[in-house]
Amino acid sequence: MKQSEVKELSVAELQEELGKARAAYSDLKMAHAVSPLENPLQLRAVRRSIARIATELNKREQQ
Repeated sequence: MKQSEVKELSVAELQEELGKARAAYSDLKMAHAVSPLENPLQLRAVRRSIARIATELNKREQQ
């Protein structure tokens, strides 16, 4: 998820997306532990997406 997409979402939508992204990351980690992923860069992409969403949520809490 790109930063421009993150900024357009509401707080409730951000929290929902954060939950989905964390679940997807967990699933990818487990799949990668069992057998290597075809594209291991997916892990990095999902982890960075989680960071973007969490950063935006924290930024909105500060305001």
